[in-house]
Amino acid sequence: MKKVLLIIAMLSPLLNFAQDKKLIPKTFDLVVGTYTTGTSKGIVVYRFYTQSGKLAYLSQVDGVTNPSYLTLSKNNKFIYAVNEVTKGEVSSFTFDAKTGRMDFINKQSSLGADPCYIAVDKAQKNAFVANYSSGQVTVLPINKDGSLANGSETVRNDGHGPNKERQEGPHAHMSILSPDEKYLFYNDLGTDKINIYRYRAGKESPLTAANPAFVSVTPGSGPRHLEFSADKKRVYLVTEMGSNIFVFDYDNGKFKQKQVITLLPDGFTGKTAAAAIHISPDGRFLYASNRLETNEISCYAVNQETGELTFVSRQSTYGKNPRDFAIDPSGNYLVVANQGSDNMFVFKIDQNTGKLQQTGIKIDIGNPVCLKFTSAE
Repeated sequence: MKKVLLIIAMLSPLLNFAQDKKLIPKTFDLVVGTYTTGTSKGIVVYRFYTQSGKLAYLSQVDGVTNPSYLTLSKNNKFIYAVNEVTKGEVSSFTFDAKTGRMDFINKQSSLGADPCYIAVDKAQKNAFVANYSSGQVTVLPINKDGSLANGSETVRNDGHGPNKERQEGPHAHMSILSPDEKYLFYNDLGTDKINIYRYRAGKESPLTAANPAFVSVTPGSGPRHLEFSADKKRVYLVTEMGSNIFVFDYDNGKFKQKQVITLLPDGFTGKTAAAAIHISPDGRFLYASNRLETNEISCYAVNQETGELTFVSRQSTYGKNPRDFAIDPSGNYLVVANQGSDNMFVFKIDQNTGKLQQTGIKIDIGNPVCLKFTSAE
């Protein structure tokens, strides 16, 4: 009987996804953040078709400086984007999902330098911004009209890592809420830590250091982005400098490391910089991108019982520096943003193996950095 219950528990995420997949719309919006130091002028929106993998241009908003990372509100009516510059800012926009139109609302200081990540809570009370160069995370309250208020709180943890050039001090690289929004985690490339804070939305200063206040990884790894498993019981962390994936068991703000796996092929000695990490909607496969002299996306099978990873394949992105990628909500396609070669490519996902297959669909766009799928309704 116990074996039967275990099998049912293991299959439940797959069964739930199969049921949900019947309800998945045929079209989505793909919102793209960029660097505007080249040909791009801001944020671009495409219509994505799940049956073919094709993309059609919808709109763009110009005059936005380096909107390198963005997020959408849960109600799909607002877009929030960092402005990755020395005197960092954050911009807010209204968003019409049916037409793809964006209209500027306002912007505020990020209270730091070179903001590179932003997240918003489900109730749309606060935005959380990771300032890379200055190393702190800033909380910006959100008004009822979607506009941003002045920053209400900053948190920063001093320290450094063994790499004197890149880890001379803290470098906040991601600020993300736990699925239940009881905690805020932020990855610090400079100190090799995932910092952990309790989040209480109703307070003027909503962040309080948790106990334990952080989890450390191998010195010199450079934590970048993390992703929760489909059942929310595991956390997967990709490290930029080490090009590794750390697997943690997760329970109520606590991390327990159980596996480390490399993104690199045997014998590789070139330059690398891991970037994005995402899990397929059915929870069966994990993907991570690697840049510089690799320029590929690695695929791993996820053990549904333990959460551990097994290598499946590597796929060239047919471009330079795949900064980000996104898996469409149907789980059929993966779109990769090649920042260094000014293009995006669409890959078909083999539903049995997880391997990526080139579709021949290519979009030319200046310095694509961040990809976000959202409902087109």
